[in-house]
Amino acid sequence: MLPTLPFDPSHVLIGGTWRSTTDTLPLVNPSDGSTLCQIARSTEADVDAAVAAAQSALDGAWGRMSALERGRCLTRLGQLVLEHADLLTTLETLDVGKPVTQARADAIALARYCEFYGGAADKVHGETIPYLDGYTVYTLREPHGVTGHIVPWNYPMQIIGRSVGAALAMGNACVLKPAEDACLTALMYAHLAKEAGFPEGALNVVPGVGAEAGAALARHPGVQHLSFTGSVQTGKTIQKFAAENVVPVTLELGGKSPQIVFDDADIDAALPFLVNAGLQNAGQTCSAASRILIQRKIYDTVATRMAKAYRAKIIGPASSDPDIGPLISTRQKARFETLLEAAHDVPCIAETPIPKDLPPDGAYVQPRLYGPVPPDHPLAQDELFGPVQVLIPFDTEDEAIKIANGTIYGLVAGVWTDSGARQMRLAKALKTGQVFLNNYGAGGGVELPFGGIGKSGHGREKGFEALYGFSTLKTVAAKHG
Repeated sequence: MLPTLPFDPSHVLIGGTWRSTTDTLPLVNPSDGSTLCQIARSTEADVDAAVAAAQSALDGAWGRMSALERGRCLTRLGQLVLEHADLLTTLETLDVGKPVTQARADAIALARYCEFYGGAADKVHGETIPYLDGYTVYTLREPHGVTGHIVPWNYPMQIIGRSVGAALAMGNACVLKPAEDACLTALMYAHLAKEAGFPEGALNVVPGVGAEAGAALARHPGVQHLSFTGSVQTGKTIQKFAAENVVPVTLELGGKSPQIVFDDADIDAALPFLVNAGLQNAGQTCSAASRILIQRKIYDTVATRMAKAYRAKIIGPASSDPDIGPLISTRQKARFETLLEAAHDVPCIAETPIPKDLPPDGAYVQPRLYGPVPPDHPLAQDELFGPVQVLIPFDTEDEAIKIANGTIYGLVAGVWTDSGARQMRLAKALKTGQVFLNNYGAGGGVELPFGGIGKSGHGREKGFEALYGFSTLKTVAAKHG
């Protein structure tokens, strides 16, 4: 059952006012298939109004606010997020099907993003440039203007924090389109932003269908920068819309991330990362470690231990705080099971048992571990976005690099080895946006720039790089004799 909320979830937030829309959508709890509430089905007219409200904020109080005051607003918002962490956790558990512990970690991460960008807002400086005699030249970092943020359903709080938080810190006015499958924490974030003192129109939220509200936002001529996290195919569409308006876009798309385990690795230290980085959030993570490359000498040992870990995992409704909850929807479950048909010709060495008493209408799937799997097999090439990992043996370092780089993606990689020289070689050789040495994920790393290459997208979020991306550089050249 949905807890009492301080806003109507069927409304949009535009210009500081909660408004009703002409139509709504049911929001479903993926743990049991029940309808939680109705949410707004925003139209093109709603998006037009949100963009206009954002521009009005830029022309008014928000545009006149100093970087120091913007930072204070974000810092206050972070404190409010912490104070409402229990409610945010509950909403994410119900809405996304995310186990309680994982949902709470996301709520704490959202607060941390607010704190980080609140503290960074007045610390993004220009520079002076030595030039010709009689000139003083300097640069300014300025906001793009109205920024559009299309956020997926798998990590709503974290992605809002790293995207919207950075944009607001730089003085942009934001229009946020959360996924129709998971928007309650986005609406709660907007409610808390009002309470934190953000001027009307600085943050606007228009839930709805991606092909409707999302497309309207992406192609809107009043939007000066787009941020999108989601599938490769939708990312291509977003980039085409952005190209029509000649505006920059940050794309964080799919991944088929490897962890590479050499025979000198500390297997005890690596094992939790090898398994959990693939199964967290039921595998619905763009940076999920879905490929495990294992040097042949230790292949059987690692495979046996990973299989044991799989069989020990617990599946259940998100509110029971299991290891693995449901997928986001029965639609996603059907997609996943169709993709998994490609596994008929490779060995499945472990499955996580599914309890018989799970709610029959929940979107549950069985986590599976396959191995050995050829590097060019569809299971080792395609992003499944579910709880599946493949094990790939290799012999030499060069072979491991070739396999790791052998997909269309390039988001994250992990390397497990005691050799410092090998760590440095692999860090340079792997074609990914992040490389983790003897760890994977670094605890979330709000401060660490994140993004991909290849079909994993372009641009960077998190850390100071996000602030640079959400600003434009102006050069001023003064001739004074």
